[in-house]
Amino acid sequence: MRRKLNTLAFMTLFGIAPLPAFSAQKAVIGYVFARGKPLAGGDIAAEKLTHINYAFANIRDGQMVEGSADDAANFRVLNGLKARNPHLKVLVSVGGWTWSGNFSDMALTPESRKRFIQSAVAFLRRYQLDGLDIDWEYPGQQGLNNTYRPEDRENSTALLAELRKALDRAGKTRGRQRYLLTMATEASDEWLEHTEMGKAQASLDFVNLMAYDQFGADSDAITGHHAPLFTSPANPKHNSAATSIDHFIAAGVPPRKLVLGVPFYGKAWGNVPATEHGLYQRGGPTEAKLETSFGAISRDLENKNGFVRQWDDASKAAYLYNADRKIFITYEDEQSVHEKARFVMDRGLGGIMFWEYSEDPDNKLLDAIDGVLAHR
Repeated sequence: MRRKLNTLAFMTLFGIAPLPAFSAQKAVIGYVFARGKPLAGGDIAAEKLTHINYAFANIRDGQMVEGSADDAANFRVLNGLKARNPHLKVLVSVGGWTWSGNFSDMALTPESRKRFIQSAVAFLRRYQLDGLDIDWEYPGQQGLNNTYRPEDRENSTALLAELRKALDRAGKTRGRQRYLLTMATEASDEWLEHTEMGKAQASLDFVNLMAYDQFGADSDAITGHHAPLFTSPANPKHNSAATSIDHFIAAGVPPRKLVLGVPFYGKAWGNVPATEHGLYQRGGPTEAKLETSFGAISRDLENKNGFVRQWDDASKAAYLYNADRKIFITYEDEQSVHEKARFVMDRGLGGIMFWEYSEDPDNKLLDAIDGVLAHR
């Protein structure tokens, strides 16, 4: 009599790697930016996170290297959080806005990619990490005066595919179930034009959509929400998180892999007229120095010192306006984050990620996320 094999047994017998499991549990991914300083585990609410992405590792001479002398100690602190949350995954993010200049050269040839990948696997093993987050800002685009090439489009796809294979081999060798591979992506059509997300997503566990920095006084002479959930008819750029999500899905990224990024910081303009409480009005950089982390906004500015909190229901976004000082601030608050968490649930997305943990010291925004996603 023939023995009937279940699916897992069949795949094991014939050496077929199982696909990653995607549960109904939503990811809550916090980027932790140490800024070259030691971390304190007691400052992180590990129970309310599913993943921590530590920022940043660097690329030097084609290899992945530590970004700070404190990295080893900080990885020990983050791994220690698993005593409080055994399901927590700790990843390292490589690159970022400042350190993306060497990606294009590194990804250029099979040999250069192999050199980086070997160093990345060794890095994960050295610090007992759960995965790697690629933060290339941006393939095929200049970013911060970076080297870039048209070939970045195909080379970034190849880099991810080769990383996925190497991580799977390394995980099997070490007895680990799976090393995670994720990517931080620009929430724009320009990103989609310069990448192959329909192909690239096959190598990724999550696509972390940086759906923020849509407006800023350093680049825009008109105020606007820098992280709107929906596109308001009044928005001259016609952008929003929901629009980007639709475009990434149309490009071939499954909703369950898309993680919506939210900012734990705001942006300010000065010399803004009072029309519409400053929204979509002309302005420029502020003369006054303002701290615009959410913690500082919540503590010092929100409905204080002449700053009045406003709500744009079309965009589901909060903002502040100070009529006396003519200052406009776009920012995320508990209500806007709640709306985004509901959107994640309604659209069947993978979860929420945020930049950056320390900018919400009282966990007000994290609590708003946790209250909706209820991942525990």
